[in-house]
Amino acid sequence: MPALPRFEDVVAATQRIAGHAHRTPVLTSSTADAQTGASIFFKAENLQRMGAFKFRGAMNALSRLDATQRKAGVVAFSSGNHAQAVSLAARLLGMPATIVMPLDAPAAKVAATRGYGGNVVHYDRYTEDREQIGRDLAERHGMTLIPPYDHPDVIAGQGTAAHELFEEVGELDALFVCLGGGGLLSGSALAARAMSPSCKVYGVEPEAGNDAQQSLRAGHIVHIDTPKTIADGAQTQHLGQITFPIIQRDVDDIFTVSDDALVDTMRFYAERMKIVVEPTGALSFAAVRARADTLARKRIGVIISGGNVDLLRYASLLTPAP
Repeated sequence: MPALPRFEDVVAATQRIAGHAHRTPVLTSSTADAQTGASIFFKAENLQRMGAFKFRGAMNALSRLDATQRKAGVVAFSSGNHAQAVSLAARLLGMPATIVMPLDAPAAKVAATRGYGGNVVHYDRYTEDREQIGRDLAERHGMTLIPPYDHPDVIAGQGTAAHELFEEVGELDALFVCLGGGGLLSGSALAARAMSPSCKVYGVEPEAGNDAQQSLRAGHIVHIDTPKTIADGAQTQHLGQITFPIIQRDVDDIFTVSDDALVDTMRFYAERMKIVVEPTGALSFAAVRARADTLARKRIGVIISGGNVDLLRYASLLTPAP
């Protein structure tokens, strides 16, 4: 297993992706502050290139490939955001990319992946192993496999979002981070421990897919069946061999939220902050809202992980049932 990434790797990634990744805005909301009694700072990665934080990790990882690797190209597996991120980063760096995506991935994410130049290979997420498919393609064609979260350069790249947040707003009392495979959470934890040592770091995953919460409690990686949740970016079955030890060491706790809470939070973002946030991106603030009574008068960071959601699906989720 490769060495665990460190905060120094996050700093290097920040410099490496500068000029490629957007430095996304930090948003505030007087309504959010009033509802929670806290001062909340939203890192809006839904406004990142290709619509999610994933571009940071992909750009950092692909930028480190040598000429031979770039010529052969890369392969990745993803439900959507990592797919788009790798496709865009590969296009910018002039290399081919093949992306393994589930048959039921959001249509908008598949279309965007192809639009960025990615060659899409479909699989059934409930019966086939995407990781094995990715490894087989990489071996057969000599490509470099760039996993969505369990890779030191990907983790370091994802940590640049929290790095920017702390640079802009200073130390925080707590940081809430959306959690699927743990790339964003582990990278954010590296930044938090170095830049705001007393900050509590919390991961948030869907109730139906609480593998990370189980893993943290058990002290080892717990594998689950693919969860059924509207948070498609968090339909992971397990944490990674690299993300888990960082989370185990640096993350204070992991919370879960229901799909109903995600819809309510998406509606809040749309109505009060005028931004489109995908279900997975709503995980972090949904947990803040559920724990408002413990956060009064505290400075809270919330990372919005992405805004890539099919508009028809988005409209149906936000439309109240008759």
